[in-house]
Amino acid sequence: MTVDKQRVAALVRELLVAIGEDPDRPGLKVTPQRVADAYEEFFAGIGQDAAAPLARTISVSRGPAPDTLPSGAVMLRDIAFRSVCEHHLLPFLGKAHIAYLPGEQVVGLGALPRVVDVLAARPQVQERLGEQIADAIADSLDTRGVLVVLEATHECVTMRGNRQPEASTVTIAARGELADAAARAELIALLGAHR
Repeated sequence: MTVDKQRVAALVRELLVAIGEDPDRPGLKVTPQRVADAYEEFFAGIGQDAAAPLARTISVSRGPAPDTLPSGAVMLRDIAFRSVCEHHLLPFLGKAHIAYLPGEQVVGLGALPRVVDVLAARPQVQERLGEQIADAIADSLDTRGVLVVLEATHECVTMRGNRQPEASTVTIAARGELADAAARAELIALLGAHR
């Protein structure tokens, strides 16, 4: 699916009129097209398969280092992401931390941020985003468990209403063995230890 940029630009122009602005004044003349271009980027994940980056796996027993079979979790911290809240169409941005307990197959670490990017590039809520990331990894990889921790700042909280500029939201999604709070305690501690 592609964003209908011409239609978005026309609607933004109408929005500017609706808030009492003149869309033909110099500062706003190109704004509808700029917003359309931004929306094309913000919503590029609509219709994309989030599991596609996970299709190429590496065998740990027959791979490049068969003598180093992982016995614990593989964790990638501080994956920067940005998304748009579906409630107010305002951005939220933060960091994703992903861990999984591999079975026979692992995935290149660069695939994990691509999963986050695809799923974040849709109208979202943080809670669902974390669950979708966990599901994509659990369903596509040979894992014994998956943990996804998202920490984000939402402009609907920082810029409107009670305006809490320092507030952040943390969500946790877990699958398999890591669904047990005690089993994931070490990983949660590792996330806090690097701060």
